[in-house]
Amino acid sequence: MRFTKMHGLGNDYVYVNCFEEKVENPARLAQIVSDRHHGIGSDGLILIEPSQSADVRMRMFNADGSEAKMCGNGIRCVAKYSYEHKLAEAGGPFSLPGQPPCCPASLNIETGKGVLTLGLLIDGNDRVQKACVNMGQPVLSAKDIPVDLPVREVIEQPMMFQNRAFVMTCVSMGNPHAVFFCNDLSAVDIEKFGPVIENHSIFPNRINVHFVQVNKPAEFTMRTWERGSGITMACGSGACAACVAAVLTDRGERICTAHLPGGDLDLTWCEDDNCVYMTGPAVEVFEGVFEWPDE
Repeated sequence: MRFTKMHGLGNDYVYVNCFEEKVENPARLAQIVSDRHHGIGSDGLILIEPSQSADVRMRMFNADGSEAKMCGNGIRCVAKYSYEHKLAEAGGPFSLPGQPPCCPASLNIETGKGVLTLGLLIDGNDRVQKACVNMGQPVLSAKDIPVDLPVREVIEQPMMFQNRAFVMTCVSMGNPHAVFFCNDLSAVDIEKFGPVIENHSIFPNRINVHFVQVNKPAEFTMRTWERGSGITMACGSGACAACVAAVLTDRGERICTAHLPGGDLDLTWCEDDNCVYMTGPAVEVFEGVFEWPDE
């Protein structure tokens, strides 16, 4: 099976072109290829498939084999691969509502969240350097995220985890996120609290955990414990959720920059359509051939 290793801000996945390859058991394959000692090494597996409703379809599997509906860093890489390998013909220019076009070309990608539109920033060699993703509208309803708490929305909700007090805001961007603002990001033990919060009983589908330090209204720094994968270098949908949470709690602005361990993302929560737009890089690392191991 041929594969391509790609990453968005260090959030790395193994990508398989299912226009040409067939994957029988993607959940098990994700576990094998993600192993950084015995496999290829990645945060998970992403399949690029034909679609009946968009240019291509993205299926994303975490390192533990669980399937997720959406990955913000992953979808930018899917767009880059699909454009450069000519799996789909790009559409016209892309723009944010009420603004002039910011990207010369666009693609529609089917995800577990629905069809999302991406703008492509292309260099002189016809290579995609960055992509701008319309991540859609944030979901704030507790029952739809889902969070099993007796509130309509989880905003500035006091919580106790491991006998420590936290204040939590929850947002779904197609996958569930819990955002915790803190004054000193370096003092948070993510390896201790991340798995405890991810697997807490109030989250029926588990949850992505983000600790966020607001530097100024248009800039924040964050670290992530990703559902099913652990600590990752970046989480695109999580950065979108953090942007929304910062606005909802009067900590941040709708246009901002997120600093993640792997690099920066530019975010806009647009008032005109209530959608969150995320711009960031997509990088191809290498290609290879994978042979299923004897187990």
